[in-house]
Amino acid sequence: QVQLVESGGGLVQPGGSLRLSCAASGSISRVNAMGWYRQAPGKQRELVARILRGGYTIYADSVKSRFTISRDSAKNTVYLQMNSLKPEDTAVYYCDADVLRIGMGLESAYWGQGTQVTVSS
Repeated sequence: QVQLVESGGGLVQPGGSLRLSCAASGSISRVNAMGWYRQAPGKQRELVARILRGGYTIYADSVKSRFTISRDSAKNTVYLQMNSLKPEDTAVYYCDADVLRIGMGLESAYWGQGTQVTVSS
């Protein structure tokens, strides 16, 4: 099995910063793409940022220049540095990873349980 565990969410004032972490563990042969999504109340889950194993990144337009995704492939961990936070960034943030499990021929997508980020004064 594979588990993704997120940490780092919380309450922050507008203009503040938070750093989210997500560590993948279990019977992992290789972790390929990793990413962050978010879901606000009453809205669909949306992509925030994604990073490929080679380091190529993509961002939602709404977070470009404010958020930075990075990874430590040796630790199977992905990070999301969030700066200049706005109330509209309030959501549950989920990480995902495309994982090739030991003994398997195809990769599968796994999700974390989510961490709440609230931006409010």
